[in-house]
Amino acid sequence: MFCFTLYLAAVSLLTGTAAIKQTFTNSGEMNIATCPITYYGQTYEKVYVAFNASRFAVCFNGLYKPGIKNDCILMSGGTADRGDLAVLTKQIPTGSGVHKLLPNLKNAGQCVNIIPLKDSQQSEIEQIELGNFGSQAILSIKTYSGYTNVDVVADAQVDGQTVSKQKFRTTETSKGVITDMSGCRLSGVVYKTNTTVKDPNICSTVTCDVTGAATAVSYCGPNERCQDDGSCGLHTTTCTMTGSTVIDFIGRVNFVPDRCAYNLMKSSSVPDFQVLGVFQERRRKDMSFLDHVILQLDGPGVQISLEQGGRVQLDNKLLALNATPAVFHGVELFKDQIGVTAKMSASKYTVTVVFDGTTAQIHMTGPSGAPVQGLCGNSNRTVSEEGVSKYSASGCKTLHDDAADSTINCNATTKWCNLLKQTPFTACNMHVDPKPFITACTQTLCKYPAVDGLKCQFLEAYARACYHRSNVKVKGWRSKSSCSDVTRACQDKFCSAHEFCGEKTNSRGTRCVCRAFFASKYRSTDTFGEPTVCEHKSASLTLAGCLLEDKGIDYSVLHLSDESCKGEIDNLTHMVTFNFNSKNTCGTVIVANNSQVIYKNTVMTRNSSMYGLIDRHNKGHIDFSCAYTQPDIKSLGIKIKQSSVNQKIASGQWMYNLTMTVYTDPESKDPIQSGADIQLDQNIWVELKTDGLDEQIVVVTDSCWATDQPSPSGNLRYDLIIKGCPNPADQTVKVEGNGVGTSNRFSYSTFRFSGQSDNIYLHCRVKLCVPKGNACVPNCSHSARRRRSEPSKYEDENPGLITMTWTA
Repeated sequence: MFCFTLYLAAVSLLTGTAAIKQTFTNSGEMNIATCPITYYGQTYEKVYVAFNASRFAVCFNGLYKPGIKNDCILMSGGTADRGDLAVLTKQIPTGSGVHKLLPNLKNAGQCVNIIPLKDSQQSEIEQIELGNFGSQAILSIKTYSGYTNVDVVADAQVDGQTVSKQKFRTTETSKGVITDMSGCRLSGVVYKTNTTVKDPNICSTVTCDVTGAATAVSYCGPNERCQDDGSCGLHTTTCTMTGSTVIDFIGRVNFVPDRCAYNLMKSSSVPDFQVLGVFQERRRKDMSFLDHVILQLDGPGVQISLEQGGRVQLDNKLLALNATPAVFHGVELFKDQIGVTAKMSASKYTVTVVFDGTTAQIHMTGPSGAPVQGLCGNSNRTVSEEGVSKYSASGCKTLHDDAADSTINCNATTKWCNLLKQTPFTACNMHVDPKPFITACTQTLCKYPAVDGLKCQFLEAYARACYHRSNVKVKGWRSKSSCSDVTRACQDKFCSAHEFCGEKTNSRGTRCVCRAFFASKYRSTDTFGEPTVCEHKSASLTLAGCLLEDKGIDYSVLHLSDESCKGEIDNLTHMVTFNFNSKNTCGTVIVANNSQVIYKNTVMTRNSSMYGLIDRHNKGHIDFSCAYTQPDIKSLGIKIKQSSVNQKIASGQWMYNLTMTVYTDPESKDPIQSGADIQLDQNIWVELKTDGLDEQIVVVTDSCWATDQPSPSGNLRYDLIIKGCPNPADQTVKVEGNGVGTSNRFSYSTFRFSGQSDNIYLHCRVKLCVPKGNACVPNCSHSARRRRSEPSKYEDENPGLITMTWTA
């Protein structure tokens, strides 16, 4: 409240030397860091000055704009439209003339900000002074002969609202006026100094002393909350789930020994609503931690899942939440820097669930004595009786016994946990018993290493329980205990089902860490992921991103033998897959022996010389290969009546098409048409072609022969190709391109078996080969073993018609 009193000095409250001087025209931002001003409980190091419709404004949060929330002092400025600022420093002890004029000033004066206002002719019009008196401040106004208005109006505003408005005659301001501008501000509400009022908005009695310091004393009981109508009522209880423990509404500690889901809270007072907790292991298999919280709504038959990283799902559909509450099926949800909050109300009861990814707290407000089931409840049911199989993984009750951690000092752990009985936590000890939290802390940290923020998790859980129970905030506990906020660092970090958000081992920050069960199956075999998946002409290798990070390997710098072939990460599982196929071999090397065709490649770290001088990640080198059994030799039989036959061949992992086509020309442009007349002793060309094989695999025609029956083992047989080479007994046979590519062909002169029907069945056997030099090309430089046909069974005379048909 302003209380103006005449001050007889002619110029300034203080005399001294100007430390700084700033000039402004019309408006400006002025730095007063050397003489900060406390205005209604808020200290400012800048002022923003401006002229608006013959008014002069001194504001603290930005330039003055009507209707904008700001802390300002608005004064009549006359014809002034410019000015400057000077800061003078000199101690004014208590008991001085200023203190006698303003007896409520209890602090010594430190300095003063002098703002002389001038008109366009540089004539002094008015002088404003803001004096620093510690937690208090004074305002002085003096006008000069150039000030033509009759009155000077001073309007003090907080958040854009007037808290005090005074009008003075220029006969007073020409001599100088001074006022104490101290006041209190608490939770956005302004109070006059030296007053005590009852504020129903916070159910407290607020005292604003003469120095501008405010204190509030709640008139609600320790288990009551302030209601919207200003009354105190309804009992509040809190259940805390942190680490492997559940501290129920009445302070009992329950330990969850396995990886199952449990009923945490269900009450007939809030029907069709149940809170469940699902526990999972982290770095050890013998201890579990709260992984996510499920809100089961039996009425609409839906579930809301509060998960790691601040994710919330409604029936497996991800919700986009922010600090503005949104309502889904009667449940109010919002997300802030603390975590995710869900609120459900029924009758006189309200249940609030807060989950930050590591700790969940259920706050139940309502009349005392409401029956509650579950681990948070007031029943005597055991932990095993509260298990919920519907949400539990198979085998979750199996217990494990890992080796003790030799680095843990239980005595030091106990001393740490007992910080909850020391300052600054003592402010809460009368509201919330620290013993259950100390028990939960010691029994967890005496068995599990103090990593991933776990050491501070119990302190934070206690501080939050205290605030929800009594509105008391534990101040400075993080700095005193050197606790960083790992929980907040994990907000919005998505980890897969086999991971959790934890601290990086050798550097600051967090990452997704492998859960113990997932990692154990790979660590036992010293691998990074799944075995190679081999399919015909392709292979893939899938590695776990968290296992790579365990060894300090960044998946993004890995590639196959061809550096352009990098791993692809699955955004849901964080598994990294490397693959190659026939279209993109990625530097794959193919080798063969007598029984196998082997594809080889390597996952390796990129060449650091191409990316800079330094590297903060370990190198990786992982060989993987696929071995395929050599395919069986397959045969095709043809009966000369149709032009071609196509057969799909399957042999082990191999799958390909083999086509045999007969042409009447050496360029293989005119396939024989069905029913065409073919003369005896006429040259024809036969092409054998594969489709569906790697380009690095070639086809070799091993042998071809003719029979008078569909069976390749018919009684009458005439050889055309033997061991890849033309039959030396038949000079009409010519073989081209055998063992060079995916196709080859041969030619011969047509014939028929003596004394038999005109049907000729042609059979060929082919095999596949991995080229190495000329190893796949048959050596025909020496005549193959001659295999003669009976002369009486073969003749090339008596030309006549021959019909052709292909058969498989």
